[in-house]
Amino acid sequence: MDLHILDHRLKVTSICKDGLVVFTHPLIKLIFLRNRTRCKFFSLTETPENYTVVLDEEGFKELPPSEHLLVEDSTWLPLNVVSNGHASSSSQAVGVTKIAKSVIAPLAEQHVSVFMLSTYQTDFILVREKDLSVVIRTLEEEFNIYREVGGECVPFRSQDIRNGFQKNAKITVHPVLSPLNKFLVMSLDPDTLPAIATTLIDVLFYSSRFPANLLFTSSSQELWRMVRIGGQPLGFDECGIVAQISQPLADSDISAYYISTFSFDHALVPEEDIDSVISLLQQQRHDPSQV
Repeated sequence: MDLHILDHRLKVTSICKDGLVVFTHPLIKLIFLRNRTRCKFFSLTETPENYTVVLDEEGFKELPPSEHLLVEDSTWLPLNVVSNGHASSSSQAVGVTKIAKSVIAPLAEQHVSVFMLSTYQTDFILVREKDLSVVIRTLEEEFNIYREVGGECVPFRSQDIRNGFQKNAKITVHPVLSPLNKFLVMSLDPDTLPAIATTLIDVLFYSSRFPANLLFTSSSQELWRMVRIGGQPLGFDECGIVAQISQPLADSDISAYYISTFSFDHALVPEEDIDSVISLLQQQRHDPSQV
């Protein structure tokens, strides 16, 4: 498999619910008016606590300074696994489960903190820019590694690692919670954005229902349940949080989409597997030696 280091330098930010009005105009510009901004990577996730916005340096310039905006200090780089053009069959596990053993677990063993963003098409593994040399050294035996430079992919090799591998970092097994909500995992063609801008604004800011005929989803219309990780906000320095969820699910061949946010992490698993997932994760919490 190939591992691509994408040509983006990202900031992870949080907008509090009370302060959304300050950012409505820049968010609309970033989402809908792509020809008026130089931003090339943008992600918005709403949770009960806040809005998590992940965006590149050009996009970050669009956000006004505000007491309602929290910014994680690090610069993050997105990684993407490409399976050499071979599409996964529908019977295989999808989402973060596919990369748990080859990417997530090895990075956790080297105490590298990751920030996950699963989408309908792919998974983005965000790592701190300062950890890149350790990431490369850890994964280069498993992957052909390329870095995007000016739109071109060039081979990338580990250099002299001055910071070395980190040692003896403590891994905490966090509690998990599964709300009763049910989810569909879907995709939207970006070319339809101008035509449905008003509808999408209603969905994003006013909790309206999205028209079903504008979405791409699986033919089975499968439903997903959420598992939220953490009883208290997790922070960014701790490692192994994604591995805590993805590793046991991968061992059991259970599909999962994973979304990190500013305060908590979230996994979506098939509805029919939710009881098994909760049992697996509770067993792991009672026996931390499994991590």
